[in-house]
Amino acid sequence: MDLQTRKLNAIRYLINLQDEKIFKKIEATIDNVKSQKEAKSSPFTSKQLVDRAKRSNEDYLAGRFKSQEQLELESENW
Repeated sequence: MDLQTRKLNAIRYLINLQDEKIFKKIEATIDNVKSQKEAKSSPFTSKQLVDRAKRSNEDYLAGRFKSQEQLELESENW
């Protein structure tokens, strides 16, 4: 079952849901996921940026990277 179908099934379930306790749990889970996402998207410190740049250079020198063509081919399957 693809993601789109699963989302539609979840929406149908929510539309017919009558149990307040279950709905509150679902809301809490959604809020929790949003909070985690926001925490991950906070700006980097200068040290974090420098560390990332160093790791990126190391990866590049070790051959751990993908070319633009490889990424384009990969993205066709998204």
